[in-house]
Amino acid sequence: MRIAHRGPDAFRFENVDGFTNCCFGFHRLAVVDQLYGMQPLRIKKFPFLWLVYNGEIYNHLTLKKQFDFEPQTAVDGEVLLHLYDRFGIRKMAALLDGVFAFILLDTERNKVFVGRDTYGVRPLFKLSTDDGFLALCSEAKGLTEITHAMPSPASIEPVLPGHFEEFDLKQNGKVCSVRMEAFHCCTDEPEHAVCDSLETLPSGFDEETVKSNIRTLFENAVRKRLMAQRRIGCLLSGGLDSSLVAATLVKLAKEEKLSYKIQTFSIGSEDSPDILAARKVAAHIGSEHHEVNFSAEAGIQAVEEVIFHLETYDITTVRASVGMYLVSKYIREKSDSVVIFSGEGADELTQGYLYFHKAPSPRASAEESIRLMKELYLFDVLRADRTTAAHGLELRVPFLDHRLTAYFLSLPDDMKVPKHGVEKHLLRDSFRDLELIPDQILWRRKEAFSDGVMSVKKSWYVCLQEHLEAMVNDDQMEKASQTFPHNPPRSKEAFYFRQVFEQRFPGRSQWLPHYWLPRWTQSSDPSARTLAFYSPEKEEQ
Repeated sequence: MRIAHRGPDAFRFENVDGFTNCCFGFHRLAVVDQLYGMQPLRIKKFPFLWLVYNGEIYNHLTLKKQFDFEPQTAVDGEVLLHLYDRFGIRKMAALLDGVFAFILLDTERNKVFVGRDTYGVRPLFKLSTDDGFLALCSEAKGLTEITHAMPSPASIEPVLPGHFEEFDLKQNGKVCSVRMEAFHCCTDEPEHAVCDSLETLPSGFDEETVKSNIRTLFENAVRKRLMAQRRIGCLLSGGLDSSLVAATLVKLAKEEKLSYKIQTFSIGSEDSPDILAARKVAAHIGSEHHEVNFSAEAGIQAVEEVIFHLETYDITTVRASVGMYLVSKYIREKSDSVVIFSGEGADELTQGYLYFHKAPSPRASAEESIRLMKELYLFDVLRADRTTAAHGLELRVPFLDHRLTAYFLSLPDDMKVPKHGVEKHLLRDSFRDLELIPDQILWRRKEAFSDGVMSVKKSWYVCLQEHLEAMVNDDQMEKASQTFPHNPPRSKEAFYFRQVFEQRFPGRSQWLPHYWLPRWTQSSDPSARTLAFYSPEKEEQ
């Protein structure tokens, strides 16, 4: 019940016949197949299979057609049961084009399988004890209060993205892990590409071909994510990534003849760079635009709640999550959009962070990009999921499409680096002269979400730091590395975030292996505005 916010539409709790202490609980957010979408999902053809999953399988219709499956429902997740029955667990997971976290129980073979999509867009946590007690939940907060018989504490950790784990299930409900395997790595072309509706792309690395392929894959990524029976909206910060997503979404919604106008949402104070840029984009693309007014006071008030939802104390993540949490709250209360598109993943994929200007070589840049992609589930993807799910919204992130990311990461190293002093040059150049978004936005410098919501004169995080000065004293800071030996906080802001985290999740600091920090620079603060090469853009008339 601690994760009821994730599925506000319905709830179900079910015991598994013939097994002691073996049960499923599910909170539903109805997005596809309003009638049969309740879980655990079971169908007549496979009475021994029980499935709970959170996610969207974008190629479910293609797979059903390709393999002649006979679906009994219109639920996209039903295809997992057919794929598992025919091909086994590894190929099942590899053929899914989408975002997912699943738990599949096979009572005929006494097996439990758990798995998670390539980038961990959908969360999944696992509690396990030395004697084989297993519990799984979309958020760790659903596991922290579980009691068990072992004297040693239970381990609670995220299920690794792009992996599945197989357990033998005993009659008493206990399990034994028998294998854990990766089914997809972000640099590999996904196995489901062979049954994609998109034709084979032209090969070769000449610039025009590459730019055309990027456009095709990106548009395809947005199009397949239109799968929904609930209203679709889009977060719009006025930066490059969210603007490309919003503009493409509005364009495709018209082509697909959606019966409503796409709503876009931005958050900031009146004169913030984000609000002004988002307003310009919304006018250009013709969306129904909503602005949420952000004040430092509202942000400061929300911090503790945000840390509880996030289950992390990472500085950048907490800062950037506050605005996203408040805009999601507005969407839930004041609009009827439920499926929310967003621009996450573009900075990691296309080398969008300002510190990439300092990279020692194109090879180092490419390796850093892959490292960031693999760690998304700890940072930006975690933020985007928890802040939206806290308000019962469902996130869609087209930049993390498997085919788009595999293609972009496969390009020659020197094509992807910043050019002419502009980061993400290749992505911007791919959309040049199309008038999809205003030119000014297409070439706008990166602005961190936590910086862009307040005016250029004063960042939101500076207001936050000033407020927290009084909350943490110098004595506490001096002893910070004794109090918190793992990831010791180096600022009062970091100390406060950690304190709040420890109150809610005592002894669980290992959930964050390390802080998010820029590379190749001496900065100890993750904000882009503290880096030597940040310069606020001159006001344009």
